Amino acid sequence: MEKQKENRYKKPNWNTANKNFYPQLKPVRDELKADMTDEEKILWEQIRRKKLGVKFRRQHIIDIYIPDFVALTVKLIVEVDGKIHLKRKVEDAERTRYLESLGYKVIRFRNDEVKNDLEKVVINIKKHIEELKNTDPS
Repeated sequence: MEKQKENRYKKPNWNTANKNFYPQLKPVRDELKADMTDEEKILWEQIRRKKLGVKFRRQHIIDIYIPDFVALTVKLIVEVDGKIHLKRKVEDAERTRYLESLGYKVIRFRNDEVKNDLEKVVINIKKHIEELKNTDPS
């Protein structure tokens, strides 16, 4: 928990990838950016260009992982989960724990939530942004 607090208050830096794995991850990241799911595209339109008050990056490498969206200034990761994630619960939980140990807050939405209740999803993201801004001492 102490490491998490320490990491939360570090000044954000866009260069967050593990240097040893970046050459292997960059092509994967590029492919993910080019082939976003419909739900990712829908959500991206709502959060891009600082529409929620913070800059989100899509498919940004953090250490060895490539989250769907991340706002580095508040250390918020937003994941959009399709059906494949029903079979990957253990891996997703491990990934979330690791990213949270780096000081990130990870929130997840199912594809059907993005499709059917986009307004609720955006409100939830805004709520997390405000909470994280209020805990940031800078």
